[in-house]
Amino acid sequence: MSFSESQIKVQDIDHLGIVAGIIDKMSLVDLLNQLLGTHPQEIISASQVVKAMILNGLGFISAPLYLFEKFFSGIATEHLLGEGIQAEVLNDEPLGRVLDKLYDAGLTEVFIRVGLSAADRFGVKMDSFHLDLSSFHVHEDYGTGTDDEASAQSELITITYGYSRDHRPDLKQFILDFMWSGDGDIPLYLRVADGNELYGCDSFSKTGSGT
Repeated sequence: MSFSESQIKVQDIDHLGIVAGIIDKMSLVDLLNQLLGTHPQEIISASQVVKAMILNGLGFISAPLYLFEKFFSGIATEHLLGEGIQAEVLNDEPLGRVLDKLYDAGLTEVFIRVGLSAADRFGVKMDSFHLDLSSFHVHEDYGTGTDDEASAQSELITITYGYSRDHRPDLKQFILDFMWSGDGDIPLYLRVADGNELYGCDSFSKTGSGT
């Protein structure tokens, strides 16, 4: 059987096939379907959008969310993400929906479940851990929320001045607590905290043990 040039369609996979294969091996999509839920009428599930975000973030050249659809143009999205999924469905609507779902489910809780599932599947030893605190500065004039009683009682973090680990004490910041296993450096715990929080150990008293 011969094919004309008009019948041949070339799409890229590059190293993203390896990344997608590891995601599939750890059953990330199935786990996130349990945590975030699915809907029979949705073209792409929240878990598949998360998989697409990982592929974008680990691409040779990643794209910001507003260029997300363009990043997947020319890439074999059906092979990487699932049958019927084309680049045009990866627009603002499913991205916003999945970010809301992750927030509602609790990003730290989701991260822990995914990390522990991956560690169990790949036989990672969890008898020792490393905990790191990093600060990330911002350039906008974020309010501290200290004058807003409703904000103070909410679960939102406070972007404010604090000890700057990236040497920008002139700018407001937020803190990221991050824990990974001594065996294999598998990430197991992640938490975003107030910019003036000094000790990540507080995170365990607030949210429970990372493991």
